[in-house]
Amino acid sequence: MMNVHPTAVIEDGAELGDDIKIGAFSVIGPDVKIGANTVVRSHVVIEGNTTIGKDCNLYSFACIGTQTQDLKFKGGKTSVEIGDRTTLREYVTVNSGTNEGEITRVGSDCTILAYCHVAHACDVGDGVIMSNGTTLAGDVIVENQAIIGGLTGVHQFTRIGRLCMVGACSKIVKDCPPFMIVDGHPPRVRGVNSIGMERKAVCSEAREILKRAHRILFRQELSTQQAIEEIRKSLTPCEELNQLIAFIENSKRGILK
Repeated sequence: MMNVHPTAVIEDGAELGDDIKIGAFSVIGPDVKIGANTVVRSHVVIEGNTTIGKDCNLYSFACIGTQTQDLKFKGGKTSVEIGDRTTLREYVTVNSGTNEGEITRVGSDCTILAYCHVAHACDVGDGVIMSNGTTLAGDVIVENQAIIGGLTGVHQFTRIGRLCMVGACSKIVKDCPPFMIVDGHPPRVRGVNSIGMERKAVCSEAREILKRAHRILFRQELSTQQAIEEIRKSLTPCEELNQLIAFIENSKRGILK
């Protein structure tokens, strides 16, 4: 069963799962797919090749799947994918990709608060929280369980690592390493996100290893390469430490120090 307000516009071809609710004056395009138990409140626009998972919650004036704002867009089929159990609050915008076949993704169990923007070809992982007014430029990667404070701007092609916490009003132009706290003007790595890791069941041994890695990376007068070599030599490997090292070694823009 579906509960669709009579003023909502559901274009032919749209695929709607069971027990969906669609509010007044919302518009659902012909190539949209929405999973079961998702709630679309009033005045929401969903268009383009957009897939939204089950048990999602879209608030008024969200605009999902619209054409990229990238001036290089020359047409073609691009897409948006939203995972399950994700909440998109008022005035959230998620743009489609720029190049043929390009996908903008927002994962499952995310909370994207009012006025946030996710631009073309971004890849937002699972369990991410973006506070009010956060803006992701194109091709940004946000890894699982990261938290971004309100009114933060993230430069294109930048990455924010797993369980990284970014302070409000930050201007992010370099990669933010996983498991760290980033804050300040200009932003810097201020410490280890110990509380966030504990809440997400990262074991105490791994948390202690990451604290020691933080001291080597950010408190000693070593180059990044020297710090990585010292970490490999002096610390016991664990999954989280391997993630940190891989993130740094794969950075193209460089990491915040």
